[in-house]
Amino acid sequence: MSKVAPVEIEFAGIWVYLAASPLLGLTLTLVAFQLSIWLNRLLGGTALAHPVMLSMAMLIALLLLTDTSYQSYFEGAQFIHFLLGPATVALAVPLYDNLERVKRMLLPLLIACISGAVTAAASAVLVAKLLGAEPATLASIAPKSVTTPIAMGVSEVLGGIPALTASMVLVTGTIGCVVAPWLFRRLRVRDESVQGFALGLAAHGFGTAQAFGISAVAGAFAGLGLGLTGVVTAFLLPLFMRLFLS
Repeated sequence: MSKVAPVEIEFAGIWVYLAASPLLGLTLTLVAFQLSIWLNRLLGGTALAHPVMLSMAMLIALLLLTDTSYQSYFEGAQFIHFLLGPATVALAVPLYDNLERVKRMLLPLLIACISGAVTAAASAVLVAKLLGAEPATLASIAPKSVTTPIAMGVSEVLGGIPALTASMVLVTGTIGCVVAPWLFRRLRVRDESVQGFALGLAAHGFGTAQAFGISAVAGAFAGLGLGLTGVVTAFLLPLFMRLFLS
């Protein structure tokens, strides 16, 4: 009969004790994100190693290795989840600082937002439809370019699978952050407000975080793009999907 090392027994006991505390999920999330930021900087800040994606990979691996349920983890992580709403609203602060600039560009911004939101949803749905996707899958993919809370809500209303939608949102945000810098260089887009708005529109929260790395102006317009795209998608996508699936 094999003997279990005292260190392993001690670690197992500590983990059982910590797992019973709702603060475990909160602590793990903060530590994982801080490590991810460090790794991202070590790798030169590449969007391929986005801190959010690295954090997810770390947390998923840890939960699987320790056989910890998502429900147990979320008891603590819900405190960060709660802050998602206030953090989104707080994007209005840098936007207010650039209010006059927004007013001057309002019409082209609205046209770009509607065009971008329609193109993002229509292209994804049409490609998936051509590949034989089921209606539930189409409804899950359609809101992929909107920030997660809105996307999941729209997906549920359309009869989609919110969990699949959340995954597609993350993939879309990652791809947007990877492609955007190259695309800006190729198209010679140097206006920070245009760069920010495009990132917020196409890559939602991921793009907004990256835009703040460019400048406060880019971050402000990314927040505007994120918010406007969410509103436009929430209103127009249900109508579009009913017409498309009818």
